Amino acid sequence: MRKIIINGGKPLSGEVTISGAKNSVVALIPAIILADDIVTLDGVPSISDVDSLVEIMKIMGAKVEFANDSLKIDPRQVQRVPMPYGKINGLRASYYFYGSLLGRFGEATVGLPGGCDLGPRPIDLHLKAFEAMGAQISFEGENMHLSTKSGRLHGAHIYMDTVSVGATINTMLAATKAEGKTIIENAAREPEIIDIATLLNNMGAHIRGAGTDIITIEGVEKLHGTSHQVIPDRIEAGTYIAMAAAIGDGIRISNVLYEHLESFIAKLEEMGVHMTVEEDSIFVEKQNYLKAVSIKTTPYPGFATDLQQPLTPLLLTSEGRGTIIDTIYEKRVNHVPELARMGANLSILGGKIIYHGPNKLTGAKVKATDLRAGAALVTAGLMAEGQTEISNIEFILRGYANIIEKLQKLGADIQLVEE
Repeated sequence: MRKIIINGGKPLSGEVTISGAKNSVVALIPAIILADDIVTLDGVPSISDVDSLVEIMKIMGAKVEFANDSLKIDPRQVQRVPMPYGKINGLRASYYFYGSLLGRFGEATVGLPGGCDLGPRPIDLHLKAFEAMGAQISFEGENMHLSTKSGRLHGAHIYMDTVSVGATINTMLAATKAEGKTIIENAAREPEIIDIATLLNNMGAHIRGAGTDIITIEGVEKLHGTSHQVIPDRIEAGTYIAMAAAIGDGIRISNVLYEHLESFIAKLEEMGVHMTVEEDSIFVEKQNYLKAVSIKTTPYPGFATDLQQPLTPLLLTSEGRGTIIDTIYEKRVNHVPELARMGANLSILGGKIIYHGPNKLTGAKVKATDLRAGAALVTAGLMAEGQTEISNIEFILRGYANIIEKLQKLGADIQLVEE
């Protein structure tokens, strides 16, 4: 069993560089299946989700080279073999193979996706889109089989009943090589969607409107190879910005796109956080007094659900009472009892988190229940007096590249230990 041990209460300082976006790269890698030549991604984070996707690509027949942060994939020998259930079941983003395999072969057999348990995250919108484009769906044990009668999907007019990043991306992947035009209405607008569309267009796709609520895809027959720079991870950036405000003595966060974090930065400014926003970095000063605020997550460009938990430890340092409401994932409250073990004054009432501050945290044995809850516990451990032991850390390693090394460079007393 692996654990993270933190001896907290020590101010951090220095500079941390943000890695490529996890939520982009988990879709960019399956998208490469659609290409007829080699594709290179630069800025790929060293996280376990990437390792799992690379292994799946190799099982399918792709040739893969991964060195430093550059991932080179030759998909020309990819076969439509059934996806390995174990890898699929542990990886939510595995559902992007549905769209890419359907787009290339007109057929796919894949296991049902796994990932963090954040409450219902149905794939009905994905399946609705595939069916509109001519796919037939059947279930075989723990696998799902998608197929088309003609061997190629056709364009369709698709309205998303709710805003869904996953369904929007999957529909784009499937529609890229479909016959005719596909229109996605009520599409998600996240920066990661623009990133996927940019890669596909660089490969020869015809996608317009990414980043708006209407996306139009004109299907093409072939996609070629290309090189692509992955956008910076706005969730990792927000996590380190919040951490810097909570325990920092002056920290610069580099490789940041401010326009991807506007709602988050606005909320920090409302709290009274002092920082300087520059062209591709944000310098967070040592903080003195912060006031409590209330958070409500909404689809982009609103406050990101993925930043609600990483921000919670900083909220606990503020003066007053505040609330957190997550409208995206109902189970995104699992960090609350773990933070309470460390002395935090917060509770859950009717799905709403209520906190009172300021708080002094004490080290304790806690458990990461999901990826972003794990990030919150790391920050809390750095803030706390004494030693914090975090178990179930595989969740954290899924989404934060080199987190131990990055924090040690800032002066944190943090270690990953094997038991």
